[in-house]
Amino acid sequence: MEEFSIYSDGASRNNPGEAGAGVVILCKGEQVAALARYLGTTTNNVAEYQAAIMGLEYALERGASRVSLFADSELLVKQLNGQYRVKNSGLLPLYRRAKELIASIGRVEVQYIPRAKNKEADALANRAIDEKLVEK
Repeated sequence: MEEFSIYSDGASRNNPGEAGAGVVILCKGEQVAALARYLGTTTNNVAEYQAAIMGLEYALERGASRVSLFADSELLVKQLNGQYRVKNSGLLPLYRRAKELIASIGRVEVQYIPRAKNKEADALANRAIDEKLVEK
């Protein structure tokens, strides 16, 4: 069984606007994945959830037994830790999916980190947007 550290970030330009999700995953201190996905037009909070879900799905698919999920979204962290209720109906399905993944993995710690400590995930989220915009 593996232990993963997941750094997730979502980006949305104009909020709502062109959005992307970025995830950096470490196992035993070594980077094992860097994921970026263009999300179309959505809000920053949706993008944050999509990024966290991407990371949790990756960890679950690889048999993770323990996960530390780091995000610079206070809303996401406090909702997943039960400190804030999910009031936005658009976030509810994403919240439920994240909680389902957390329950499937078992041992998941969700922690807030300052944006300055999440630069790689942020860069991946923005790169996903930039690459899609270049295609248009």
